[in-house]
Amino acid sequence: MDLSGAFSAMWADLPAIFSMMIVGFAGLVVVLMEAFKNQDPRIPWLTGGAFGLAILWELTQLGTSPETAFFEQVRTGGYAAYINLLILGAGFFTTLISPPYLRRLNRNFGEVYALLLFATVGMIMLGTSNTLISVFVGLETMSICLYIMAGLLRDDEGGIESGFKYFLLGAFSAGFLLYGIALMYGTTGTMYLPEMAGAFSDGAPLLFWAGVGLVIVGFGFKVSAAPFHMWTPDVYQGAPTTLTGYMSTASKASAFAALILILFFALPSAQASLVLAVLALITMAIGNVMALRQSNVKRMLAYSSIAHAGYIFVALASGTTAGYSGALFYLLVYTVMNLGAFGVLAALEWDGRAGRKQTLSSLAGMGLKRPVLGASMAVFMFSLIGFPPFGGFIGKYYIFAPAVNAGLTWLVIIGLLFSAMSGYYYLRVIYVFYMQTTDDVATAEQAPEGAFAPSSVSSTAAIATCAVLLLVLGVAFSGVVDVTEMLFIQADAMAQTP
Repeated sequence: MDLSGAFSAMWADLPAIFSMMIVGFAGLVVVLMEAFKNQDPRIPWLTGGAFGLAILWELTQLGTSPETAFFEQVRTGGYAAYINLLILGAGFFTTLISPPYLRRLNRNFGEVYALLLFATVGMIMLGTSNTLISVFVGLETMSICLYIMAGLLRDDEGGIESGFKYFLLGAFSAGFLLYGIALMYGTTGTMYLPEMAGAFSDGAPLLFWAGVGLVIVGFGFKVSAAPFHMWTPDVYQGAPTTLTGYMSTASKASAFAALILILFFALPSAQASLVLAVLALITMAIGNVMALRQSNVKRMLAYSSIAHAGYIFVALASGTTAGYSGALFYLLVYTVMNLGAFGVLAALEWDGRAGRKQTLSSLAGMGLKRPVLGASMAVFMFSLIGFPPFGGFIGKYYIFAPAVNAGLTWLVIIGLLFSAMSGYYYLRVIYVFYMQTTDDVATAEQAPEGAFAPSSVSSTAAIATCAVLLLVLGVAFSGVVDVTEMLFIQADAMAQTP
């Protein structure tokens, strides 16, 4: 690699990572502000402003052709802009609903928003990577921030367990990923994803496939795919609820985006289809079956997120651009659904332990007491099941249809059966919200009198917006689907080294 023009090229490439620069610079400013004044009330405003500005920039980049920057380390243009919008949108939503929630927990530290910004920088790099090096750097930047956020409640045993378990298992999975990267590089002689597919003229050697397998294991941990999911329920249950929503959506979107790039560029012939199909089957089964017996809603949503990772793997197993496009659309729908659901739980949380001790029964009748939150939660639950006319229905269609066309009808049938099974634990939430009262609940499970704090206007508005957006995605989805399909129209050009 000729680095003689590196300095001049750097200045030319800076606009390509404008959103990453804005968010990263805002994180540094937040650290300085917190150093001079603890819990500065301007910090959430600065964080939200940085996310908003970055979102506006990425909207202008959505229709541009794919390019690379910084010696082909990261990708720019349509695909990158779409993923960045998902990540930045999740960060913006989290910033809106976090201040009142964190104040109730006495954890509204400026460092939380700095970590949120720095984690977003890592996610952007991960989701737009063009080399295995940038994949690993982005993944670790994201992960270190998430480890700290997961263990934010240091005086609660659940918070300590959440952070410690996430850190240990995350470090372990990073070893698998790094060893897989080493094997892929050793057999292909390149770190650039577009060059890997053409590295072998007569078939890839066994070591290459071993590397691919280890990389899939590493990503399986990050997206909560079974059997690498064991950390998920404990971490989600012990972490602050608003940050749990961010972890369950933004990190999953960036990790799946990077995995799609690896599958599309390094394995264009869908030779890993069977492995991904088996992974999808196991993940859907464990996620849905374990969610049936949960009494804690956060823990139920944790297993639900595992199941939804399995649904996305169904689309990836098809090995087609239609499958990848469907996965991108479903990531958008999933992000909106989960952010909204965790937002409602954060607004109705009363135990002071991030909802760790709070059961579903303690929320009896809340649909009538808090009409906006109750109606929004009903929309999120119906959409998670896949009921029309919400975005979850259309999303599942676009991830299952490519699998049918690829000959994986058996897998789609199993996925539909598990989706029907999920109706039990999702509808149970609606039943408790609207068809139970405190008189129907055992005294030990009832919320104390006056335990529910008033909902803030910003949080309620953000949650209601997510519910409305799901309805829009369910009835006027063609525009977004066209965008995701457009991202792969230039597939041949993208598959060549720029």
